[in-house]
Amino acid sequence: MKERKPGKSEPKAKPRRASARPVKLRTRNSPVLLSGGNPQIAKAEGEAPVQAYIAAMPAGKRGIGKRLDELIVRTVPHVRKAVKWNSPLYGIEGHGWFVGFHTFTR
Repeated sequence: MKERKPGKSEPKAKPRRASARPVKLRTRNSPVLLSGGNPQIAKAEGEAPVQAYIAAMPAGKRGIGKRLDELIVRTVPHVRKAVKWNSPLYGIEGHGWFVGFHTFTR
């Protein structure tokens, strides 16, 4: 007896590929962590997006982000804050940005 080849009514089963990255579970409102561990926060100005960025940083780096924010605010009381290019930025109105930081895996 001849072996039948699958026709249009019988599609070939495709082998499943293992995912290259582990699946990251997140809550409904938590930001996505990009491949380097950097949180993906929407571009915006003000205190809230910077604090959202710091809160979304990986746990081992979050303390450094909080401390940097505190030092900058204490040193420059009227600092302007924003998240742009997926990084928090600090500046002075009319003079531009003077510091920013970014989260990396290593």
